[in-house]
Amino acid sequence: MMREIDYSLYLVTDRELMAAASIEECVEQAVSGGCTVVQLREKTASSREFYETAAQVRKITADLGVPLIINDRADIASAVNADGVHVGQDDLPIDAARRIMGKDAIIGASVNNVTEALAAAALGADYLGVGAMFVTGTKTDADIISMDELRRIRAEIKIPIVVIGGINKNNVPLFAGTGIDGIAVVSAIVSKKDARSAARELKALFYSTMGKK
Repeated sequence: MMREIDYSLYLVTDRELMAAASIEECVEQAVSGGCTVVQLREKTASSREFYETAAQVRKITADLGVPLIINDRADIASAVNADGVHVGQDDLPIDAARRIMGKDAIIGASVNNVTEALAAAALGADYLGVGAMFVTGTKTDADIISMDELRRIRAEIKIPIVVIGGINKNNVPLFAGTGIDGIAVVSAIVSKKDARSAARELKALFYSTMGKK
């Protein structure tokens, strides 16, 4: 797809960690603070609950002009007219998600090594979520990848790369010189009482780290 997406600060929701009264409030604050993409992740909600939440979040992201990505569920993404879907290694295959979502949708894929990255790119992924970079409480079974592996992925892959897994203001500077396109953040934003300020601080730090203005 030809659409230009700013992946700099990629928010992933988690209602169990959320400090705000609702996901909608959390998303609105985070985007107002500078988040450039929102991924709605609902691992425990029923399909109906996921759909209804996605429909409400879709209104917010559309009004604020940022893409909404739905985790895993291409059916829900399509139903609420989300901008795309993000799939893991055990989720719906990338090419199948593309058939459901259409050629203009954003299809992201989680990868943990160069082999997975090359396969995802070959199947038509628009961006990669690379990680987990650090230990994270949101996905305790995730394998940790090294900075060297991240650099190898970057050397082989031309599509955007977003790092995920335990990303916070203390470790963002470690990504200097890696050539990544964005940081995906969960608890470092959603668990904060002031998600807007947390997002603003992380975005400024990422820009500084990567030499962006």
